[in-house]
Amino acid sequence: LEKLEKELALINENIDNIEKISIKLEETEKIFRNYCKDLTEKRKSTALILEDLVNKELCPLKLEDAKFRVKILIKEEKDWNSQGANDASFFVTLNKGANEGEIHKTSSGGELSRLMLALNLVLIGSLGNKTLIFDEVDSGVSGAVADAIGKRLQQLSKHQQVMVITHLPQVASRGMHHYRSFKRTTEEKTLTYVEKLTSEDRTIEIAKMISGEKVTEEAKLAANKLIRELKSYK
Repeated sequence: LEKLEKELALINENIDNIEKISIKLEETEKIFRNYCKDLTEKRKSTALILEDLVNKELCPLKLEDAKFRVKILIKEEKDWNSQGANDASFFVTLNKGANEGEIHKTSSGGELSRLMLALNLVLIGSLGNKTLIFDEVDSGVSGAVADAIGKRLQQLSKHQQVMVITHLPQVASRGMHHYRSFKRTTEEKTLTYVEKLTSEDRTIEIAKMISGEKVTEEAKLAANKLIRELKSYK
């Protein structure tokens, strides 16, 4: 009898504990849902701000017809977690009448680099310390657009370490350091080298970007002018 009474008491105690845990679980779930709801609303309002800021950066980067959009997608309830009830995805339309698509699937390499540049500029205060690499971010542009890209990259470099692969003097002249990559071929293989340029070598390299392989005095003067503008911009 004593044994059965102890087992019964334990069962009753467990039932009480289960009821308490169930009540606590309901309360916690209610709090969690409220947090998810608040986070969803904040994401939606912030998405509109982000869209507006990024779209303002696209025209100077020669993406005049592009339209950037943030979609806040509700996840299945079983997938809700500490990150909330949503996923945020970046979409873009690059040309008038074109279909909208996810930013990494729709854009070419150069377009994606410029879109990422615009995003990084807008989010510059919340990125933390990072190294950002832009490969051919100035592909297909020249003149004033190249200059605008160069200025934005330089602006970004004040907050992040930025590495840029470029063939444009307007961009190359704004770097704090300048490296040249080149290849050498032997009978057996081809090797790629990277060398840091001196001040004089840098002037010549930028002059080549302006006039071609044959460096003219006019090209040197133009290269030095671009480099001086970099110093005054700082």
